[in-house]
Amino acid sequence: MKFQVLDIIPHLKNPVTGEIVSTADRLNQVVRTAQRAEALGYESFSVGERHAGEFISSSPTTVLAAIAAVTSTIRLQSGVTVLSVLDPVRVAEDYATIDQLSGGRLELVIGKGNEVLQYPLFGLDLNDQWELLAEKYGLLRRLWTEENVTWSGRFRPALTEPTTTTPRPFAGAPRVWHGSATSLASAALAAKWGDPLFTANAIQPRENYAVLIEHYRAEYERHGHDPKRQYLGSGAGAGGVFIADTTQEAKRQFGPVYEALTAGRDVPGNNSPYRDIDHAVAEGPALVGSPEQVIDKILSYHELYGHDLQSISLPTTQPFEQQLHILERFALEVVPAIRAAAPTTLWGAGDPYAGRAQASLAGKAGATEPDTAAHIPSDHANHRSPHVYAH
Repeated sequence: MKFQVLDIIPHLKNPVTGEIVSTADRLNQVVRTAQRAEALGYESFSVGERHAGEFISSSPTTVLAAIAAVTSTIRLQSGVTVLSVLDPVRVAEDYATIDQLSGGRLELVIGKGNEVLQYPLFGLDLNDQWELLAEKYGLLRRLWTEENVTWSGRFRPALTEPTTTTPRPFAGAPRVWHGSATSLASAALAAKWGDPLFTANAIQPRENYAVLIEHYRAEYERHGHDPKRQYLGSGAGAGGVFIADTTQEAKRQFGPVYEALTAGRDVPGNNSPYRDIDHAVAEGPALVGSPEQVIDKILSYHELYGHDLQSISLPTTQPFEQQLHILERFALEVVPAIRAAAPTTLWGAGDPYAGRAQASLAGKAGATEPDTAAHIPSDHANHRSPHVYAH
């Protein structure tokens, strides 16, 4: 299995302490986390996109470009690019620019988004969200694989003059994944085009996501696509990851924060059923507990999903030093066991996109370890932290 760090850049107060960092500090934390993730051997870093709510991820291309400039090997992904509300021409241009800057390290993850308020903001009808996604993706594919494109559709003005977007992608069109959370539509669209699927695995019971995955695999086979390109990614729950020496200690430290954040979210039809930390740890997808608990949970999901890429999100209302410490513990104490138990060809032998990325010169020349990441308190010999963090 491969591992991704995802930040959809929520900008929230810690509900227990009331503390919140500035917008500038929060954005810089994203970049510094990506640098540290690369140093720790994570294969991918993903930046989300939201245009409503308590998020500051309205410009993921800007953030990904900043990360591209200070890294050299980690793959850069979006999570997700809300293609339904965007202009495919601009998406083709912006992400091809990041692809060039990063030496072909870009892979897009597209979706219709998980925030209904985005649609009126862009003057769009929420009822068209799936049709918008399908039409705009069809155009994006052509813009990245063809030159002199002419096109007409329902939701955007026609391209009546032959159009070639610039810059062109670094080494052919980047791979596109499809984010899937609630509907068979995204799974079916991914299968139609022979693209990989990324299941949110966020707030619903695992059986619900398994239905979407099974539909994707059946449709993928029906369309006759190459099985070598059929990869699956999985998220890690709305609660993210929190590791301590014991599961009881993890619940004690993070439980009050998790429960306050969960209680504060009231979006009918889009709320987690795992309202308390015990329920979330026992049955939900949140990766909270000891390293052994987290390993067992990921492998239990892998047994059901068969996924190739595991995404994790850090508890971003916690002190930044603590976030980096969790990132390190996960890399050292969880990742090796999962990689050994669940091998994959993703980004390796057998993956048609494996050789696309090259180490970027910008990253080699400019990447430096951030000061706050240079010293991460830990005791590798005992896999124990000498610090107990307040929540």
